[in-house]
Amino acid sequence: MPIFYNTNLTQIPNSPNTRYWDESSAPLYPFGYGLSYAKFALDHLRLDATSLAGEGTLHATVDVHNSSAVAADEVVQMYTHQRAGSASRPVRELKGFQKVHLAAHETRTVTLDLPAASLSFWSPATHKNELEPGDFDLWVGDSSDAPLHTTFRLNR
Repeated sequence: MPIFYNTNLTQIPNSPNTRYWDESSAPLYPFGYGLSYAKFALDHLRLDATSLAGEGTLHATVDVHNSSAVAADEVVQMYTHQRAGSASRPVRELKGFQKVHLAAHETRTVTLDLPAASLSFWSPATHKNELEPGDFDLWVGDSSDAPLHTTFRLNR
């Protein structure tokens, strides 16, 4: 059973969690999932800009709320996906994370930085790192199943 989260998209129209006849091929826990006695809620994902220059840094901000009666740690994770390019790219790639300690019923705003250089990839065509402009998806959450979603554009 595959235990990785960053599978590549292919031309086969197949959901990544239906590769077996009789059951889902999804792992029991997604990548980055952490068991805890506390319950956290993440919301209000926002970006400081809708486009990113080739040398700049994008800042993603999210509110994290500990809705339980105990203090605990949460790891806020940021994933990206380039929608189109010269090579097939993973469905989601981890690009940043931050561990935050929250007291019971505390809410805190967390900012994750996304430098444009972190969006580069090894190109099989040119045999070097490439940074291709285009549209990107960005997710923030507590695992690779991060539900909070937005988009941005990388410019040259």
